[in-house]
Amino acid sequence: MRQPFLSGLFRAHSRSQGRPGSQNFGDVDLTPSVVDRLVEITKPNRARGATVRKIAALTLAGLGIALLFRGDPATDIVRVVTAARDVAPGQLVTVDDLGISEFPADHLPDGTLTEVGDVVGSTVAGPVRRGEIVTDVRVLGSRLARESTGTDDARIVPVRLADAAVSDIVRSGDIVDVLTVGPDTPNEQTNDSNPTILASDAVVVLVTAAESTRNQREQVIMLALPTEAATRVAAASLVSAITVTFK
Repeated sequence: MRQPFLSGLFRAHSRSQGRPGSQNFGDVDLTPSVVDRLVEITKPNRARGATVRKIAALTLAGLGIALLFRGDPATDIVRVVTAARDVAPGQLVTVDDLGISEFPADHLPDGTLTEVGDVVGSTVAGPVRRGEIVTDVRVLGSRLARESTGTDDARIVPVRLADAAVSDIVRSGDIVDVLTVGPDTPNEQTNDSNPTILASDAVVVLVTAAESTRNQREQVIMLALPTEAATRVAAASLVSAITVTFK
């Protein structure tokens, strides 16, 4: 009774040995199909699920950090006014002197100008190099007066100094006192004088170049002062000789 059964098992084993990777029992193929393998992979597995969640969390964290350092793409780059060529102090700015360049927003100085029209026709307060970003304190204006004096109520007043030699040594950024001699000054036979201090701590914001005037005596010094002092200096300069002393 057992002989036919054992013979069948032997024949099934022989057939399975003829096909690598297959396991047959009789006429039944015991090799897992592709579908069976996919089903096995998709079955819940606690260890595999924990690993997947960790990978997903790390990926999201990395993306968050990248977005944080990247910032807002809409505001990263700003178009600003720059000097298209070197501009000398006292020169009136023209359209040809300016250009537009792009810079990262977090690399821009305070007061950066973004419209060419805000600069054209202004007087440059100091030398400007080609490619330099133009700010509101690089040209004569209310912002320069405020920043120079530290007061909101400030003005810029032009004066011509009585001594041309003094004009030659005054430079932008100097802090000076402005003096005059009243009309009641004694004659030259006495050594007495009655100087009047018109203003203290005036800031020189511009000295016009001597070669740009008809002669040195017309060289102009631009001073930033609070409004009251600026008015006093401007009025005195119309009738009296003006000079300065350095701090």
